[in-house]
Amino acid sequence: MPSRNIIVVGAGICGLSTAIWLRRAGHTVTLIDRDHPGAGASFGNAGLLAEWAVVPMNTPGIMRDGAKYLASRDGPLFMQWAYLPRLIPWLAKFVANATDPRTRATSASLVQLLHDSVDQHRALTKGTRAEKWIASSDFGYAYRDRAAYEADAYGWELKRAAGYIPELIEGNAVQEAEPMLARSHSCLAMLRGHGHILNPGAYMTDLCSVLQDEGGSYLRAEMRDVTLTDGRITEVITNQGTLPCDAAVLAAGIWSKPLMAKLGVKVHLEAERGYHLHFNAPNAKVRVPLMIQSGKFAVNPMEHGLRCAGLVELGSSTAPPSRAPFDQLRRKVAGVFPDLTYDSVEEWMGFRPSTPDSLPLIGEIGGSGVFAAFGHQHVGLTGGPKTGRWVADMVSGRRINADLAAFDANRFG
Repeated sequence: MPSRNIIVVGAGICGLSTAIWLRRAGHTVTLIDRDHPGAGASFGNAGLLAEWAVVPMNTPGIMRDGAKYLASRDGPLFMQWAYLPRLIPWLAKFVANATDPRTRATSASLVQLLHDSVDQHRALTKGTRAEKWIASSDFGYAYRDRAAYEADAYGWELKRAAGYIPELIEGNAVQEAEPMLARSHSCLAMLRGHGHILNPGAYMTDLCSVLQDEGGSYLRAEMRDVTLTDGRITEVITNQGTLPCDAAVLAAGIWSKPLMAKLGVKVHLEAERGYHLHFNAPNAKVRVPLMIQSGKFAVNPMEHGLRCAGLVELGSSTAPPSRAPFDQLRRKVAGVFPDLTYDSVEEWMGFRPSTPDSLPLIGEIGGSGVFAAFGHQHVGLTGGPKTGRWVADMVSGRRINADLAAFDANRFG
């Protein structure tokens, strides 16, 4: 296929990856974002390359677990109750997908997207200024005891089916492996040979520079509308002017929902409001990234501090952060790492773009020439480079050696 003029909307990991792979395919590429690269969820994520994150959020029993979490002062789920009436249609579809057959099918699709994430990130960055941010590491699930691990059997069954077999460490050996962990945690389920990002914000900045180093363009601009000619996109209209194009990619995370409305397409997308605490100059760091199962938050030893990220708040994508999730995360961190000290702590809240079937939208929307690359929920950083490669191949008319039906951008109508 000859070179085409492509506009990519959204400078998070999915948009950056798509733009870089499109440029490497020989296209003229302009990446636009209303903010700086990685300003949203791609900045504030836990930094994990979570190849093992193959268990969707809506597993069987989600109604029971959700009600229990909401009723508990220490539960990992929060709700903006004023937003609930608008959320009900999405929640109904989310719960309807929480069956065993559907969960297993979703897990298989997530395996296809995530299983080689570290390799995909390395391929994206090889020989560039961005590759220094990718670290190889093991990963551990920290449990209070063996019984808590065994209570997680359904999730581990799905992980084992994908080839992720844990090595169990128990008793005093847990603190020998991870000296920071409180004695209240006596079981570690270790997965060997994974990876993480040392500084997500700096990584996104460098990926944008890689795009420009390789001949692509970046424009700080906000998409306002599109022009369709005979049903196909010919222009992206921004607050900085009109950009002609042969095709466009929507990779704007939660903000893709109103942009899709410009095409007359309603997308079942809602925000899972995620929170993190970033501890600057900590007195110690964990040896490997961890998932603290009792608190449902991840811990990553980053180049510029210790990040603890997790919890879910369902609500508006325009409302300011809530205080309660930050306060609870502080309590949980203090309980798990009782000897942690630090110079300062940064609070952050962002929006995970979530679909009711826990899978992203990847592919062309109808025959419009507009391609979706959003809706990755908790696995945007992990799945971004492969999503970008797939979309670049679609735009270029290349054959993809994968069945992407589960990610169909038109599946919600």
